[in-house]
Amino acid sequence: MRRDVFQAIADPTRRQIIRLTAHESLNLNAVAENFDMSRPAISKHIRILTECGLVIVRQEGRERFCRADLSTLHAVSEFIDPYRKFWSQKLDSLEAYLAKDAKRKRKRSSKKTNRK
Repeated sequence: MRRDVFQAIADPTRRQIIRLTAHESLNLNAVAENFDMSRPAISKHIRILTECGLVIVRQEGRERFCRADLSTLHAVSEFIDPYRKFWSQKLDSLEAYLAKDAKRKRKRSSKKTNRK
């Protein structure tokens, strides 16, 4: 079964595995050392990441090394980009409104202080 990239990155353990293997190849034991779970559980997470194309596993002698393939995350980025633009605009507008409101409140507060 080919899994979806979004399904794979939904799990925090798998996101951490991607972070760990993004800059260097690590063998399965080195990956497993970073988690408080069994080696078979880590292998299952790596299998899911491999099925999605997010991690490449290569055999070197008796060792299996994992390395993240971040190019697959482009699909995620393309999906998120319109939402990022939408929310950035909304949050920028909110920030401007809050700054304007804070300035207005400071003015009111200083007028009250001056009347006393």
